[in-house]
Amino acid sequence: MSSPALLAVAHGSRNPAATDVIRALARQIRRLAPVLDVRVAFIGHEEPSLPAELDAAGSNAVIVPLLLSSGYHLTADITGAATTAGALVAGALGPDELLLTALTARLAEARVPDGTPVVLAAAGSSNPAAAVEVQEQADLLAARLGVPVRAAFATAARPTVPEQTGMPVAVASYLLAPGHFQDQLSACGADWVTQPLGDHPALAGLVLDRYRAARTAAPRIPSTA
Repeated sequence: MSSPALLAVAHGSRNPAATDVIRALARQIRRLAPVLDVRVAFIGHEEPSLPAELDAAGSNAVIVPLLLSSGYHLTADITGAATTAGALVAGALGPDELLLTALTARLAEARVPDGTPVVLAAAGSSNPAAAVEVQEQADLLAARLGVPVRAAFATAARPTVPEQTGMPVAVASYLLAPGHFQDQLSACGADWVTQPLGDHPALAGLVLDRYRAARTAAPRIPSTA
């Protein structure tokens, strides 16, 4: 019996570079797990849509949200579609120790000097739980680097990124792909700004971890279709 499909679901963007990054991440996942049926879907702005790809993946699909924290898209859009299709939903990617590998690699690529304070810059969400999760990831990064790490947000939550960059700091992009929010970070005036986490191999491993955890821990949602 074959394993259920892994359906990686991203927010979607009008920026073609963002879509390219998500598809590159999917290729990384396939290289790590060649026996899995790995599919990609988008909540908006890009095809295939989540409902369409759920139909193609079958009722045993496991949705892994390509989201770094909880929020409306996970609790409403993704969970709603999963309920209709009878699919499982994995947790958001963050916070997680595996993300530290990607974050520290991006800081190294940006040539951030050792000992530099860091701002972990997330997109932001109106969901208070999301802000707590970003702070938890910031605390993990602080413990790894041995420097102060402050959480900040591009929108919908405070403190904002500009509010946290009034002194020499490195802004660590806590985003998956390029786009509007990454452009904001690049223009924030920080001394160093990293690239999005993108298709770093650690992200691919984390997606597979979430897939396996969802299969073992969660009861399947009965289809309402």
